[in-house]
Amino acid sequence: MNPAKRHEIYARLRAANPSPRTELVYRTPYELLVAVVLSAQATDKSVNLATARLFEVANTPAQMVTLGGDGLESTIRTIGLYRTKAKNVIALSRMLLERHGGEVPAEREALEKLPGVGRKTANVVLNTAFGQSTVAVDTHIFRVANRTGLAPGKDPLEVELKLLKLTPPEFLRDAHHWLILHGRYVCVARKPKCGLCPIRDLCEFRGKSDDV
Repeated sequence: MNPAKRHEIYARLRAANPSPRTELVYRTPYELLVAVVLSAQATDKSVNLATARLFEVANTPAQMVTLGGDGLESTIRTIGLYRTKAKNVIALSRMLLERHGGEVPAEREALEKLPGVGRKTANVVLNTAFGQSTVAVDTHIFRVANRTGLAPGKDPLEVELKLLKLTPPEFLRDAHHWLILHGRYVCVARKPKCGLCPIRDLCEFRGKSDDV
């Protein structure tokens, strides 16, 4: 894919959604961090339902540690893998208190040392909470990048590095949100809605359909 086509793809995605944002509901970097950890293999909708209750009683590391594992489990029981996630959230909250004064660090290395936080979660927090130009490659972005030809790669890290290298700087900060939303609602896995796609003529996918 040539640079002109890539630029036009982002320009159209921006025109359709000038101020994209995550669908996770949060007010602070800590709330976002917890929500992203809880969102692994779960829908944003299910996470938002759980965190609406959770953040009423515990939305700081100190409050979360006080709530404890049993209290957290009972609050997020509707989310998949809730026991493991509760254990990680309590542990990362303790680490934030012990090593970072209760604040979420804005550095990748520090974030990835937190229990339950991998590269993808760190990228979401760095981009969404701190405005850094990172791209968190989940299944949606991996699919869109490969299917369209925007940044093909054999694994999420390769796609991430290509997106960072090839995305025009003016679009890089919001690229994560545009691509994930496009993959979630238009360029879906089984039957992409090519008939609704604003970048259909630019996409290099050979199996385009007229589905909407």
